[in-house]
Formats: sequence, C-alpha cells, structure tokens
Amino acid sequence: MIDRLVAGRRQPSATELGPGDDAAVVRSPDGRTVVSTDMLVEGRHFRLDWSTAHDVGRKAIAQNAADIEAMGARPTAFVVAFGAPSSTAAADAAALADGMWAEAGRFGAGVVGGDLVEADSWVVSVTALGDLAGRAPVLRSGARPGALLAVAGEPGRSAAGFRLWNDGQGGFEGLRRRHLVPEPPYGQGVAAADAGAQAMTDVSDGLLADLGHLATASQVTIEVSTAALAADHQALAPAAAAVGADAWSWVLAGGEDHALVAAFPGAIPAGWRVIGRVADGPARVLVDGAPWEGDAGWQSYGSESPLP
Repeated sequence: MIDRLVAGRRQPSATELGPGDDAAVVRSPDGRTVVSTDMLVEGRHFRLDWSTAHDVGRKAIAQNAADIEAMGARPTAFVVAFGAPSSTAAADAAALADGMWAEAGRFGAGVVGGDLVEADSWVVSVTALGDLAGRAPVLRSGARPGALLAVAGEPGRSAAGFRLWNDGQGGFEGLRRRHLVPEPPYGQGVAAADAGAQAMTDVSDGLLADLGHLATASQVTIEVSTAALAADHQALAPAAAAVGADAWSWVLAGGEDHALVAAFPGAIPAGWRVIGRVADGPARVLVDGAPWEGDAGWQSYGSESPLP
C-alpha cells in the first residue's frame, strides 16, 4: 500500500531524501525549520458522507500549510500519518494521498514520508515543515498600538458551508465547497513578513477567537470594524437567510477558513485589506468599540461537537 501511495510522486527541490527509508531528509538552507502539526478526526473534523477522500487530503494539507504561512514562512514538506479501519478501500487511501499532493503542489511542497495504521475511524495527522529564508518569524506577540489590522482571505465561508451541509440546505455550492476544502491565501504569509508585519495568526478557531490569542500574546486591545467586513457579511447574507442564521456570527466567529490576519505598522501589501486597528489597553478584542456578545469561536474541548 505504501509503495502504491508514493509511486510516481515528484518531490520538490527541498527534499533530499523522500519516502522509502526510515526517515526523510529535507534541506533547510536558512538553518532553521518552522514546524507545526495538526490532526483531523472523522466525525470531528470531517464526514465521509460529505467529503470525498480527495477533499480530506486537500483539507489536511491546507490547514497545516496555513500555520506555516502565519509564521511568515513558506511550506516546504509534510509528513503524514493515516489511521483507518482495515476495511478501507485502497482506492480511498490513494485518493486521500492524491488530494494531499494536489494541495501541496499549489505552493511547490511535497509529502516526504509518513505512516499507516489500523484505527476504528479515519485519523489524519500531518506535520508541516517550512522555510523562513532568512526572515525573522512573525509571532503573535509583536502587535503594537497604532498598527493597522488586516486580513488576507475570506472569513466566514467555512462556517456558512457547515451550516448549509448540516441543515441539508441545497444550493450555495461555493460555500458548501469551502467547508470541505478551505482556501488559505498561499504566499501572503511571506508577503506580510516582507511588508514588516508585527504579528500574525491564521483564522482556524474563528476571527475573534484567534484575534483574542494575538491580543493576549501582545498585551494590546484589538478593535475590529464591521464596516470593513461588510463585503463578507453581504456575501453570506443570502445563505444566512436561507437557514435562519446570523451572517455576522459566521464572519466573526466561524473557523476553518484559514485566512491570515496580521498587524502592520505601515503600508498594507497587495492581497490584504484593513479590518481594524491595534490600540493601547488591556488584552481584549472589541467590535465597533464594544465587547462582542455573541459566540467568539471554536473551543477544542467545548461541550458541543462541530459535527453531529
């Protein structure tokens, strides 16, 4: 099975030794390697009656690549562990791998190794490696009062897609698709770092939740403007009306879009848009000058599961 999954794959130039030995060898010209890891669990992060195996593979790579991007680095390689029942079709495992390679190929990376194991349900664990190319990493802790807050990507789409799938609401295919396969703004993490971003994070738990992490790390007040996010609200309003939801809850609290949000001391690079500012004050996030009273985002060990 492993031979089938790795046959014919063309590794990127950063891979000195790919699958087939006890470990891979990946070049790190910078002398440092950015590393992140994340898991997807069937029934918790995806459903196989909604997603194809190819979709799951793409999502697994996308959400891990976004973490590397959020550090101001370029994703270079991925190591993947896959657990599944023994009854899983070989074709599904191959489709999962094809999806991973398709997504990694969008930014010139590759899958350099991994593991297969029998499990009660599908579990996909991905470790991502990235290259800073001489840059300083962009942390969550560097935001300073006076900086502009900007976003690259489209918050709220995945949350909208989830609600449409969960309610059995047809139509809105673009939003439904965005829940299955997120679209991180590849390359914008490096662009932000080159533009002097003070702090950055990806939007995985929800815009306000992740801004809360940034505010806490930087010990600043972050002010978000709904006027600056009006286009996102407008794009989601028809779907929200169809299922009786509040589009603002999707924009402000919906996770898994893997957009990037950053604080800039000066000019904003192309592909980013200003949605607020960083102010002096206690570590908190305000929406139009006041605390947000609604849901702020996903909690990994909350009382509710994201999937029924």
